[in-house]
Amino acid sequence: MDTSPWVHCLGLGLAAVGRPAYITLGRDEDLAAARSVEELEARSHQLLDRAFDLGVRYLDAARSYGYAERFLGSWLAARPGAREQLTIGSKWGYEYVGEWTLDAPLHERKDHSPTVFDRQWPETLEALGTTPDVYLVHSVTPDSPALGDDELLDRLRALAAGGVRVGISTSGPEQFAVVQQALAVPDNPFSAVQSTWNLLERSVGAALAEAHDAGWLVVVKEGVANGRLTAHGAEPGLAQMAALDGQTLDAFALGAVLAQPFVDVVLSGAVTLPQLEQNLAARPPAAVPEGVVEAPAAYWATRSALSWG
Repeated sequence: MDTSPWVHCLGLGLAAVGRPAYITLGRDEDLAAARSVEELEARSHQLLDRAFDLGVRYLDAARSYGYAERFLGSWLAARPGAREQLTIGSKWGYEYVGEWTLDAPLHERKDHSPTVFDRQWPETLEALGTTPDVYLVHSVTPDSPALGDDELLDRLRALAAGGVRVGISTSGPEQFAVVQQALAVPDNPFSAVQSTWNLLERSVGAALAEAHDAGWLVVVKEGVANGRLTAHGAEPGLAQMAALDGQTLDAFALGAVLAQPFVDVVLSGAVTLPQLEQNLAARPPAAVPEGVVEAPAAYWATRSALSWG
């Protein structure tokens, strides 16, 4: 394949290959029913090899992504010299509780307390076998205490002083307000944010632009809207626009994110090599369509209704 000149702005997220169940359309078509630890570790390594060889240099994991950190750590151990070329991000504040089953009643549990940070930071170090460059409070929402907990903020300030870029990730219809609140934290330990922005959900854009202008690292996740902006989705109008632009729908969707001046890294969540290669061919489209945006509450209600496949 021809490598996109934008590949330096594309990263690989391991949320969908670090655990058997995930919220995305078409997962049963993309992965065999038997999703053992060994099979998903091998698949993760295959994707990491291809992504690295094609020029991807940002990798993303989290404590709650099943064994994603462990899979990334074992890949790093088997690929001497790769670590120095990479920026590795991970997240804490959720824990994986799905017990490697597809039909678990609960797949992850959220807790942004200092106690959980104290436990998960050494777990991240052990699983990765290295110190992450970026460490985010996972999925901060208005009900999270993380942005007002002085004890936790002091721990995060110490981590930032040690050279780790500390930040937050966001989800939900209040992303804009959460990013603005994080920007205003006194003696701010934060200098990175990972948020959902895609053709259907753009409400956080102005806040991400403000963060970018403040020197924060801005990473965008869910650029293909959990599969809605892929061949698995039902967006024929957008698929036609993508075809006219000479791109697959997923590449077109990621390219629309690349076109935003506030974005530093756009994550691919591919689980197959063809998906990865299509994603990494993304480029900004000739024009970003404007008439497809959904109200944040409607978008997130649709996302919440998606099943763990």
